Amino acid sequence: MPSAFSRVSLLLVSVLAGCYAGEPGPGLRVFMAGEPVRVDGRLDEPAWRAAEPVLLTQQSPRPGEPTPFRTEVRVLLAGRSIYFGFSCTDAEPDRIAVHTMQFDGAMGGDDTVTVVLDPYGDRRTGYAFKINAAGARADGLINDPEHISSDWDGIWDARTARTADGWSAEIEIPLHTLNFIPGQGAWGLNLERTVAREHLVLRWASPTLDSFTGDMSRAGVMSGMENVEQGRGLEFTPYWAGRTNREFGAGARTWLGAGGFDFTWRMTPQMAAVLTLNTDFAETEVDSRQINITRFPLFFPEKRAFFLEGSNQFEFGPYLGRAFIPFFSRRIGLLEGRQVPIDAGVKLNGRAGRWQLALLDVQTRSTSFAPAVNLFAGRTSYDVNRNLRVGALLTNGDPAGRKRNTLAGFDALWRTSRFRGNKNLLIGGWTAFSAGDLQPGRRTGWGYKVDYPNDLLTCYISTQEFGDALTPLLGYLPRPGTRQHQGGCRVSPRPAKNGSFGWIRQVYFANHYTRTTNLKGINESWSFQVTPLWAQLESGEILRVSWAPQYEFLAAPFMIVPGLAIAPGAYRFDRFTASAMTSVHRPFIASFVSTWGTFYDGTLTQHAGTVNWTSPRGRIELGLGGETNFGHLKAGNFVQRLWQLKTNLAWNPRLVLSSFVQYDSLSRNLGANTRLRWTMRPNREFFLVWNRGWLRPLERPDLAILPESEMLAVKFRWTFRI
Repeated sequence: MPSAFSRVSLLLVSVLAGCYAGEPGPGLRVFMAGEPVRVDGRLDEPAWRAAEPVLLTQQSPRPGEPTPFRTEVRVLLAGRSIYFGFSCTDAEPDRIAVHTMQFDGAMGGDDTVTVVLDPYGDRRTGYAFKINAAGARADGLINDPEHISSDWDGIWDARTARTADGWSAEIEIPLHTLNFIPGQGAWGLNLERTVAREHLVLRWASPTLDSFTGDMSRAGVMSGMENVEQGRGLEFTPYWAGRTNREFGAGARTWLGAGGFDFTWRMTPQMAAVLTLNTDFAETEVDSRQINITRFPLFFPEKRAFFLEGSNQFEFGPYLGRAFIPFFSRRIGLLEGRQVPIDAGVKLNGRAGRWQLALLDVQTRSTSFAPAVNLFAGRTSYDVNRNLRVGALLTNGDPAGRKRNTLAGFDALWRTSRFRGNKNLLIGGWTAFSAGDLQPGRRTGWGYKVDYPNDLLTCYISTQEFGDALTPLLGYLPRPGTRQHQGGCRVSPRPAKNGSFGWIRQVYFANHYTRTTNLKGINESWSFQVTPLWAQLESGEILRVSWAPQYEFLAAPFMIVPGLAIAPGAYRFDRFTASAMTSVHRPFIASFVSTWGTFYDGTLTQHAGTVNWTSPRGRIELGLGGETNFGHLKAGNFVQRLWQLKTNLAWNPRLVLSSFVQYDSLSRNLGANTRLRWTMRPNREFFLVWNRGWLRPLERPDLAILPESEMLAVKFRWTFRI
């Protein structure tokens, strides 16, 4: 099988390969403002009128065609900040869509504007800043053109205002917030606007269907940045947190108070060192509960700000997803669901010339269930040219403090957006090995991927092998001792608007195959997903139907729920899925997914749905979601349930009260996480967090709820810069 996949991948490369060349993108020159700019959303300072505007062009659904949504953007430099001003024409301003005022909230159905910057000029990496028409902010780092990581929170400001003919926006980005090369006069830049109700995207550079917002290789050029400065590059962020915890029935309430700080030193405008002492995560959102019907561990993403910032620099390999994460920061400070205090940590992030460097060293505190340990992760990469990047990664330490463990890996990634003129193509490979106190077996792993992600045709193929003794104790590897093959294609035509199917925006026909064997080549599982119907309508609604035959081999009993095990053996079954979702621009958004069919030696029916409502200006958000599994197996029947309720109340984008309530039938625990976030200024924040748990609330005849645990935390955090 590996040789067959290799032959197919070589054929794919030969078919897609071609000459690539790219014309430089559009250009603009920053206007030097002689007076301060007040960020209020209104472009009424004389400097805005003096700056030359650039116009955005339709990128989707019909590139280059005119629209009534004229969008002008101006750029200013004033003091140690760069400012972006958007003027967005809309003949029906009452139909402007807003669904959230939360920072980093879901803006998929909102009218938004976006700025992406490449201060290095490497046409690979960058920053993204997005706001919706209510002024809610979201930001992230760009390391992958297809996905903008929201794992970074910078200090910046933005405001919006409604006008007679639409809306306007001002964005202020302090130069302290960015890493850049001093004296480099040209930065990469792209600008974008979305009109949610029309499902319309306008863009400054690369307004083509095959381009991604985060593809800096297709960005335009912003000149006039030769003399920008960061200042001394020193940043001090102290915090104070007060916390009370109570376990009902287990003792008295405990009171805790703690302080700490982060100190950042930008040794150069491209390289920053961060020292943290007594790190606290009181404001972190709780995990979203999940239902597990597989025999592998669930994945919960990292949410703690200290580890999220700069985490994209640790990304390894050609988009391995959740199959293998050599360094997973969630292993630090969390052990079997319990928090491990962190005494101190040091981070180093940045670049020097063509080199990128990321280092993290953390010292944890001794607890009753784990000794104090030192944990290290380092990542370096080198840009051979604009297309090829090679790198290495090293981790060391065991979060549980029981074993010696080291993992090292090497990877290479070649990517272009210029195949056959303007197509995307990626080819990458990796290898890794473990050392330390390991079980006998193969300690190495390797893999490759070829990916052709484009609008009309998307194809990919990959093979990954994970040794049975490949042990990343600071990483995530759910299936060691396997060889995994994946491949598939999706054809996505767009019907003519004036034809018989003009009511369809885009239709997708997809097939995806996965196969997993053990290291001896014996098949453990395979699946083949066929999607004969997957359509997005012009109105924004989405319909999808798929069929997925599957095979699983169980070498040992599989405990799907407590007390109910599936016997060892080979199982072949079929799963069918139908789903529908209303357009995300509407005030009411509903989605429903139903999956049914055979499952091991019986049947399984799964239903999941969500209903969300937002008030006209996004001040109130209500979301209700549920998931239920009905299983009928030879060993017995089971039912799994998960309910979730989310509410947000926003006075403005800087003062938001949110609540997240969850119940699942496995833990039989009702949990609530309530959080007030007040951003007094972009560098000063206040958090009030209340967590409460109730045990088995639906099992008493009177439906009384008994408290189980409670936590109340108050946290102040502010940042000083010089």
